[in-house]
Amino acid sequence: MNTADSAILLELFLTLDTPEGLRAELVAGEILIGLPPDGDHEDILSHVTDQVFHRAAADMQMSANKGLRLASHGGHPSDHVIPDATFVPQELRLFRDAPPWMEPDGVAMVAEVTSSRPDQDRIAKRHCYARAAIPLYLLIDRERAQVSLFSNPHRDEYTEVHLAAFGEPLALPAPFEFELDTKDFL
Repeated sequence: MNTADSAILLELFLTLDTPEGLRAELVAGEILIGLPPDGDHEDILSHVTDQVFHRAAADMQMSANKGLRLASHGGHPSDHVIPDATFVPQELRLFRDAPPWMEPDGVAMVAEVTSSRPDQDRIAKRHCYARAAIPLYLLIDRERAQVSLFSNPHRDEYTEVHLAAFGEPLALPAPFEFELDTKDFL
């Protein structure tokens, strides 16, 4: 994609009038429009956030569906991604006065629960988050009944991954420092 096409795509994306109840993202040069998540998706996300708020070593803030503006790459416009959950240390108060599409600086972890397009979460978004140097990416893959924690971003990939089948605990490192209980994901 040339620079002019990239600029046009970004402008088109930023001026979209997405119908109420839908959300739009720009990931790897592709505009994605999705339906609201189903109840099982939200149930799993609720279990994750409850554990972070009650068990994490550091106090965290969480935003569901916060827009992140991430680095451009390979001729594509900057990615505009909406994680299912974005966690930041409480003391940073990054969400206060943040624009609709905020920079990812200070984000401790993003989480995605797979839905209708799981490969977007497994591949495209993983690369976006790594390029943005987001330290931790938690992927709850409902189709595979598995949780993946990606860490140590380098360029457009994470250099470490820890896996747990649903029902097994998954250790979250600092600043969280607890074992995520995945039994309720079954």
